Amino acid sequence: MSEAATRPSVNSGALLASLDPLLRSWLPRQRWFAGKGRPISVIEPVSATELLPAGAPSGLLHLLVRTRQPMPPAQDAAFDGHPAERGTDCYQLLVGVRRTLPPHLAPALIGHVTGGPLAGFTVYEALYDPHLMALFLERLRMPGRHGVLRFERDPGVDIPSGLAPRMLGAEQSNSSVVYGDTFILKLFRRVTPGVNPDLELPLRLARRGCARVPAPAAWFHADPRGGAAPEAEPYGLGVVQPYLAGAEDGWELALRMIGKGEDFTGEARALGRATAEVHRELAAALPTVTLGRAQVELIADGMAERLTAAAQAVPALRPFAPELLTAYEALADLGGAGGSPTAWTAQRVHGDLHLGQCLRSPDGSWSLIDFEGEPARPLAERRLPQPAVRDIAGMLRSFDYAAYSAEPRSPEWAADCRAAYCVGYADVTGRDPRTEPVLLRAHETDKAVYEVLYEARHRPDWLPVPLAAVRRLARNGSPDDAL
Repeated sequence: MSEAATRPSVNSGALLASLDPLLRSWLPRQRWFAGKGRPISVIEPVSATELLPAGAPSGLLHLLVRTRQPMPPAQDAAFDGHPAERGTDCYQLLVGVRRTLPPHLAPALIGHVTGGPLAGFTVYEALYDPHLMALFLERLRMPGRHGVLRFERDPGVDIPSGLAPRMLGAEQSNSSVVYGDTFILKLFRRVTPGVNPDLELPLRLARRGCARVPAPAAWFHADPRGGAAPEAEPYGLGVVQPYLAGAEDGWELALRMIGKGEDFTGEARALGRATAEVHRELAAALPTVTLGRAQVELIADGMAERLTAAAQAVPALRPFAPELLTAYEALADLGGAGGSPTAWTAQRVHGDLHLGQCLRSPDGSWSLIDFEGEPARPLAERRLPQPAVRDIAGMLRSFDYAAYSAEPRSPEWAADCRAAYCVGYADVTGRDPRTEPVLLRAHETDKAVYEVLYEARHRPDWLPVPLAAVRRLARNGSPDDAL
């Protein structure tokens, strides 16, 4: 796998032209593809790097491809980016190349190439292939450049050779491979130029010795333009972190304990403390911002715009929109009145916190993972300082989801866990989030509106969960009212 032994660059135009019909069919079927339901107009090459040459028993290609698709009317009207970026997404692919695909790799098939430089070969999703992913770990172990790719690592962390890989199948926005129950590689799928928060924030926290977040051991990015443009930023592509063997994610744990009739409030309070500790370390590691009236109004206006776009896309939301809007108007009014000093401090946050982003180790300690934020939002927005209550609102909504999933449904469980979580947060910060109800209601409403849009697009059977919350929030009732 040395750079001298491979040909890092290939003719990306000719290669992608031969793969184009296969990718048009394969990409929309992937769980991480963001443009479902819309035809792909164009697939363009961004970069192609040969990590292992075709012609051996199996080759390995790293591809960055840009897709162009027509945007839905509501999204098109709200789009305020550069016209050239309208309806475009860039995806990262690891493509295996073989003459014949063995039966155990049949689920990984992308297709059979009939023309171009790979004519006569079969291409497939390389993450299914233990041989190729073992070789990819070797590349990650060696810092340096390989074509447009640059690999980096923490020199103080030993990543042993020969760790057996296995792909995880539970993710949607990204893909992960576990190596020997020791490390986990998270491969970002939909990528943009700039530092990915899922690398940036854990690195910052690791430097402060924060044990609540697994520290990055290795990572890699791509610089397709070679840094020629002054404004050019590399694409963050993936990160290797310690794998918490035996840990259980908070969502599965909560569902299991609900099913057994076991109390979860102790875990919820511990999760509140863990969240507060991570917020405290993020505030110490990165700059904080005091929000003035104009900034608070901008936050409220952004929430209102998202509500308008979501109501256009989901008719079931429209009857509640006028009442929901009052939550954002109250936030803007409170900002104008000054509010409490803690309410208007913004800092870097997790950005998409819920039970599934939390892991409980066998010793009972909680860790937070996946700091990428909401993938549908622009990277620049995900890296902005936000009120910490945004994370709190996400976790409170997650308790609601878990309670809805129980049979019978258990609104009391959700109310007890929400209260315990807030108490745990106050154990560390001295401030219970419930003492700022206007701020909390606005952020919970914003989160519920996001959930309505997401469920309508991806999981219609789950739409009643956020709609029930919307109904409560619209009448300004307690989020802990009956489901």
